[in-house]
Amino acid sequence: MKAYIAFVQKELMENVRTYKLLIMLSVFLIFGMLGPLTAKLMPKLLETLITDGIQITIPEPTALDSWAQFFKNVSQMGMLVVAILFSGMMANEFSHGTLINILTKGLARSTVILSKFTVSALIWTISYGLCFVVSFVYTAYFWGDEGIAHLFLAVTGLWFFGVLLLAVMLLGGVIFKNSSGCLLFAGGFIVALFMFDIVPQFQKYNPLALASQNMSLISGKALPEDLTTAFAVNLALVLFSIVSAIGIFNKKQL
Repeated sequence: MKAYIAFVQKELMENVRTYKLLIMLSVFLIFGMLGPLTAKLMPKLLETLITDGIQITIPEPTALDSWAQFFKNVSQMGMLVVAILFSGMMANEFSHGTLINILTKGLARSTVILSKFTVSALIWTISYGLCFVVSFVYTAYFWGDEGIAHLFLAVTGLWFFGVLLLAVMLLGGVIFKNSSGCLLFAGGFIVALFMFDIVPQFQKYNPLALASQNMSLISGKALPEDLTTAFAVNLALVLFSIVSAIGIFNKKQL
């Protein structure tokens, strides 16, 4: 446990020194403000673009519009930022050979994998939490929570899918030992999820639902029990990815 805590501290310091933590916090802070502000200001911006003689009815923005922007920003650009920043969490260790000395001194390889996953998931959680809190405050200020159902579950689902993405990227980093291979592996995984989603029988098992059914949840079109299986499969894939990463890393030559 002491080795695990020490390596977690080392990883945290490295993410601070390389500005990954600062970048994540800054980007997700912007996303948190951008969602409700976009929903609030977009109708006014569109009104200024309407030319004389053209009548366009623009509905008043609601809290649902704000959360739609939140989920769109995080599930698209937010996940892309996460993928780019953390694609090198194993590649850098392989390319620089920084693990050779500490592993020869007795550090368990599983400690390396678990520490890197812990720190990346912690940074993702803090950044995503900041984004949610800012968006929640702005949305509550502008519109309150009228018409919003199962918000916590919808937000948790997207967070949990982000954890899965990190676990898959960790596995890809161990397999390919470089950033590009890690990104391609994660991209292939996402593409596979989209392909499975085409088949209606597989949709309730697909973790992709945690990142795509958020608006259906908060608008009341979907029920919490509709995502129970997706949550379970997501958890199983996270555990499988971590265990596989440890198993493969134990056999890898540095």
